[in-house]
Amino acid sequence: MTLRILTIDDHPLIRQGIASMLEVEPGLELVGEAADALDGIEQYRRLRPDIALVDLQMPGVDGIELTRRLRAEFPQARVVILTTYRGDANARDALAAGACGYLLKSSLRRELVDALHRVAQGKRCLSAEISEEIAQHIGEEPLTAREQSILAALAQGWENKRIANDLGISSETVKSHLARIFEKIGARTRTEAIHIALRRGLVRLDD
Repeated sequence: MTLRILTIDDHPLIRQGIASMLEVEPGLELVGEAADALDGIEQYRRLRPDIALVDLQMPGVDGIELTRRLRAEFPQARVVILTTYRGDANARDALAAGACGYLLKSSLRRELVDALHRVAQGKRCLSAEISEEIAQHIGEEPLTAREQSILAALAQGWENKRIANDLGISSETVKSHLARIFEKIGARTRTEAIHIALRRGLVRLDD
């Protein structure tokens, strides 16, 4: 059986590379391409592919929200995130949204091809290094929604006073939240906290 693949990625060179790979791979057929999430949803409705290969970070609607929308409309949809973004939080969010796989664009062609076939069989697939990162953080206390908001503001370069004003809390409360955040993620400084947050995907900055 030939697997019909739809790619959704805002980078033309990535789409071209995937197309070139699938063109010579027996059992796989590229049936459509989309440069953004909204067009991707329309093409999914029209083409009903076996698997959608979706970029994580796209302008507007990102790959995780796209996955949620596809799965809400098509519960049996098989979505594989293909991204340059490592990070256990990114992968966990994608799987929670309904993705069947989380692969890195640096993956070897054979790894990607094998993953597509496994996903078609109803299995989940993660790049090996992503699996290792998830394993490293199993059992850690997750950030609360308020802590995630404060960490995201920190990553945007906001000072405590601005964070406090935006959230309607005191600067002292912001300091307390930051101390708890640093403890949870193993950071000692604001700069280190931002670095860890971005590396793990605890926050994502817009392109």
